[in-house]
Amino acid sequence: MKKNTIWAIVGLMATALLAIVGLQRYWIKNAMDLQSEQFDKDVNTVLKLVAQELQEKALAEMNHINELLTVDSKSKLTNTSLDFSGLGQKNESNATKAYRNFRNAKPTSLDEKISPPLLTELLSKELANRNIDTDYNYKVYETFKDVPPKEIISNGNYTISASETDEVTVLPDEIELSKSEYPVSLFDNAGKLVVSFPQKSSVILGAVLLPLIAAILSVAIVLFCFIYTVKVIFAQKKVSEMKTNFVNNMTHEFKTPIATISLAADSITSPMILGKQDKVKRFAGIIKQENKRMLAQVEKVLQMALLDKQDFKLHLDFVDLHKVINEAVTNSHLQAEKKGGFVTADLKANKSRIEGDLTHLSNIIHNLLDNANKYSSEIPEISVHTRDVPNGIEVIVKDNGIGLSKEARKNIFDKFYRVHTGNVHNVKGFGLGLAYVKTMMTAHKGQIDVKSELGKGSSFILTFPYHIRSNVE
Repeated sequence: MKKNTIWAIVGLMATALLAIVGLQRYWIKNAMDLQSEQFDKDVNTVLKLVAQELQEKALAEMNHINELLTVDSKSKLTNTSLDFSGLGQKNESNATKAYRNFRNAKPTSLDEKISPPLLTELLSKELANRNIDTDYNYKVYETFKDVPPKEIISNGNYTISASETDEVTVLPDEIELSKSEYPVSLFDNAGKLVVSFPQKSSVILGAVLLPLIAAILSVAIVLFCFIYTVKVIFAQKKVSEMKTNFVNNMTHEFKTPIATISLAADSITSPMILGKQDKVKRFAGIIKQENKRMLAQVEKVLQMALLDKQDFKLHLDFVDLHKVINEAVTNSHLQAEKKGGFVTADLKANKSRIEGDLTHLSNIIHNLLDNANKYSSEIPEISVHTRDVPNGIEVIVKDNGIGLSKEARKNIFDKFYRVHTGNVHNVKGFGLGLAYVKTMMTAHKGQIDVKSELGKGSSFILTFPYHIRSNVE
């Protein structure tokens, strides 16, 4: 899949994700707006009912007093017999007492009609009927034409004294209710009741909490799937590129020996060569050597397939790692000498015997030295160092090669991955050597790390434990 195609797919997926997020946000906002409208509607209905009940109760109270006064008037009790100074109260009638109490409850006319406990009771009852269960504050203002509103009741308490010159007292933690969203007129605009809900936002949010959580979870799942899919797409692209490179490299690696075998076979069948036994033997030897070379390459691929399936077991024994390193260094030194370089060993570990598979341990060191020689500069300078570490031995294979970029260091142990050296095929291989080393180090309970900079060479650091207690045959 082409890079432009992949980015086009990613762009479409991102657009779809943004559209889903936008729709979810629109639906949640719509739901919250609807809940807010319903809340406002319910509160306004409550206030109208409360105002109506206050007016009905005040009217009923006045009618009751008028009835009492009518009865008393038949007993020749006039309004002039009412004693507001407290004198002669022993002879007051029930009507006189009721009227005096009603008139003297508060000094203003609106106060005479509203009882704070009654107002609180009515508000609580009507809000409960509408399933509005949250804290609220309220105030009652007395309003006159061309006169600023005067607060007379706040949250069930009178806020003015009997003297109109007394200052109004307001609790410091009360919110400003004069700007409330919920006012209602009382007694034909003689007063105004305003209510505030400090936790209104929480109530609205709570009403859409479950849909909101579901929306967030769905978006999170879609986002996770989007990220995972993008990662898979790029991972597959990377694998596809590495496999393509692998096929190209295998074709190149097989092309030379196949051509050589073909040429040697044609030479043997030539009438001029058939009569010369020594030349037939030489060409037969070439065919055998090139065939062995191809079989070795195929064996590498098959071996990695077995390693991927974990279809192998280590034949463990105690191995002298220094001896393995010295043999590998001797062989690699001959290759480096052809390019004018060298391979040295600096073995300082006091204890070099470890538990491991001799064949695989030898392959690990040979692969690293071969890799160092391939990617070194014109004159290879390769060294192998060992030292003691807690419960094991550390081996460092260092070269003066082309080095590794940050991206290469992350992928260097992946199958089929090869460091780019340009368009020239100057480094042979399938990209399986370091993948094999990583797999074998894991099987030996060891660790491998790499330190490298472009143009400054690389150091592969291996840590082997002295003992392995699993995967033993």
